[in-house]
Amino acid sequence: MSPTIDVRRRVLEDNDREAARLRAAFAADGTLVVNLISSPGSGKTTLLETTIRTLAGRFTMAALEGDIATERDADRLRALGIPAHQILTGGSCHLDARLVAAGLERTAFPKVDLLFIENVGNLICPTAYDLGEDMKIALLSTAEGDDKPFKYPGIFARAGVVVITKADLAPHVVFDLEAVRAQVATLNPEAPLLVTSSRTGEGIGAWCDLLVSRLEAKRGGSRACP
Repeated sequence: MSPTIDVRRRVLEDNDREAARLRAAFAADGTLVVNLISSPGSGKTTLLETTIRTLAGRFTMAALEGDIATERDADRLRALGIPAHQILTGGSCHLDARLVAAGLERTAFPKVDLLFIENVGNLICPTAYDLGEDMKIALLSTAEGDDKPFKYPGIFARAGVVVITKADLAPHVVFDLEAVRAQVATLNPEAPLLVTSSRTGEGIGAWCDLLVSRLEAKRGGSRACP
């Protein structure tokens, strides 16, 4: 009988080796790397726009934008004055470490304080792939419903932080925030859960404070976000 090759295991092993190389490079540069994962339309890019405006002038930032087609998201962030590179997957439902490495090589970003990786809109495929990030951020908008953590447990169990977006829409949709809190606490009791609205500014200060505290923890210091 011929040996069976576990293709998925080999793919992930190759990915993890590249991710380890990236992680070491990010550590040497003192860059905090954040991997944002969510369904399409949850507000990832809008949250990044608000974050960039809030932290501009105090921290240097760059972004890698994963999508199947178009450069629209990268264009939105470039308009705010940060370097942003669009990674077009051509149909693949996630980014992997090799795509991230290739994107960084092609763009030759300067050393930055914060690197945001906006993954392809999907709550399933990106979960298993290490990109060398410091933390995965799971985003869930109020418009998506309150049943998603238990329906897609992988990402909510692995996320370093869960961010509820579009809180301003909560009065107009069916969304039980306490039910979401309970599901996240069951799957991932150590993960902070933040409630935000890029439209009203709710929770943005807490989100920025978290990023700054994680950056300074990585570097061994402390600074507060305004």
